[in-house]
Amino acid sequence: MRYCINCCIHLLPNDLHRQCFRCRGPDHNNQRCPVCRGENKIPLYTDRKQMKWLAVLEVRTDHCESWNGFFCLRKGKLCSLMFGLIIMTLVMVSYILTGAKHGLLLIPSPFHYGAFASNPSLMDNESLSDMKDYYQPSKMNISYVKDYPSIKLIIDTITSKIEFITRQRPDLEELRKQEPHMFSVIPNKFLPNSKNPCWYEEYRGNTTTDPYATNSYALYSKRFRIIFDYLRKVFWNHLYHYKDKHYRLRCLPHFYIIGQPKCGTTDLYDRLRLHPDVRFSAIKEPHWWTRKRFGIIRLRDGFHDRYPVEDYLDLFDLAAHQIQSVLQSDAVKERGKRNNIIIGEASASTMWDNNAWIFFYDNSTEGEPPFLIQDFIHAFQPNAKLIIMLRDPVERLYSDYLYFASANKSAEDFHEKVAESLQLFEGCVLDFSLRACVYNNTLNNAMPVRLQVGLYVVYLLDWLTVFNKDQILVLRLEDHASNMRYTMHMVFQFLDLGPLSEKQEALITKSPASNTRRPEDRSLGPMLPTTKAILRDFYRPFNTKLAQVLFDDAFLWKRT
Repeated sequence: MRYCINCCIHLLPNDLHRQCFRCRGPDHNNQRCPVCRGENKIPLYTDRKQMKWLAVLEVRTDHCESWNGFFCLRKGKLCSLMFGLIIMTLVMVSYILTGAKHGLLLIPSPFHYGAFASNPSLMDNESLSDMKDYYQPSKMNISYVKDYPSIKLIIDTITSKIEFITRQRPDLEELRKQEPHMFSVIPNKFLPNSKNPCWYEEYRGNTTTDPYATNSYALYSKRFRIIFDYLRKVFWNHLYHYKDKHYRLRCLPHFYIIGQPKCGTTDLYDRLRLHPDVRFSAIKEPHWWTRKRFGIIRLRDGFHDRYPVEDYLDLFDLAAHQIQSVLQSDAVKERGKRNNIIIGEASASTMWDNNAWIFFYDNSTEGEPPFLIQDFIHAFQPNAKLIIMLRDPVERLYSDYLYFASANKSAEDFHEKVAESLQLFEGCVLDFSLRACVYNNTLNNAMPVRLQVGLYVVYLLDWLTVFNKDQILVLRLEDHASNMRYTMHMVFQFLDLGPLSEKQEALITKSPASNTRRPEDRSLGPMLPTTKAILRDFYRPFNTKLAQVLFDDAFLWKRT
């Protein structure tokens, strides 16, 4: 095949050659045209093989006009086309990034919301881990102001499916079968002269043995190693020696601050620590009952080796040393006085997080967990005391979002995440019970915001199936913030703590608030009014039931 360099086209049969721009004109004659006769024409031969355009070496003659030829014209068009495509791409990218954020997209966003179709083919006996296939939000673009009626339909569907059914409490033998090692370590009776649940355990190591060598908290977290380094140094001094044997004092918490996150539990923890008769675990939130004993360090990292109960008990060794010093004092030995030091634990996940059950316990036909955290705590500590701090669930959710969201935080983004989460929750309650959805790991991980944490009454009712009501103190963050002295006195009375001097009380009640909202989060302002109205409607039936259970209308949160 030959190429005409002047024309930059294939020299094919003559009828196709007439399409050449330079050879064609109103009075064109092939015999008189110097180009068509072969003058100024430099043919290139390619051995009759097709030659790629970019492989052609540009050859010019002295008679070639620089930018007047067809080649130059075609090159200019190509550059213009490429430039136009680049501009259009940049415009589309900018349109998507800014339009999606402000709800201006003409193309439906995959994160907008609409009716969630239930799947009737999903049978009750299927694993909840398969439900993620059905939790795909439909595409429906609704503006932030006009979408309230549509989302209200979703909330009405959820409300119609709400049933507060009392769960069946498992018996003790069933619990033993699930956690035999835990039952072999923790006794069913504690020392009678200690207010806190403690017991002596034989220690079979020697002075060169590291008692914390295998502790998972020390192995996986660098910031706790300093604590364990100190415990190693003083460990041998706190052993109790009797008949050529060594014993260590083991203790469990006397009380638990079990929830909820972003409800002021850190502030309550920091103030209680200042009481002379209160001690806490070496780590504020061990999350052992809910996560670590299942091998969950961080939810995003999957499962690791399970933390044995001994690792959890090690966290109370500092407090156990002080309790042992009191127990061995002359006043206790001679006069029969009790130790009044009590230990607390403040994992804010204890009340609500039962997400790991589906991976370790046999699934029930209704999709509900057969065992909950409180079942095991009650099995070992039927007299444990529980403190719950709550706040308006609407404000709690926004605070939770601001605290845990990593990027692109805004009131508009929060609105979209709320709408998507409501849609996912609706899809679940159409096929499963309320309890099954609340404790569903797949659903909870799929929801962009943790709606389920604000369903306080669902969790509280399940705790009341194993603990008496007088063992649970429920506080409101709003009351704690407005009258801290009053709420702290309620806690002291609930825990049977001794009186304080005015100086000690002032130190506890007048300390600055802990874990307040970060300045950069404050600058984002409040949530959108539409979002607040949507969440009020969603949480209203749950708050109503909570107020009925607690006989206190303050838990309706009407004034906030």
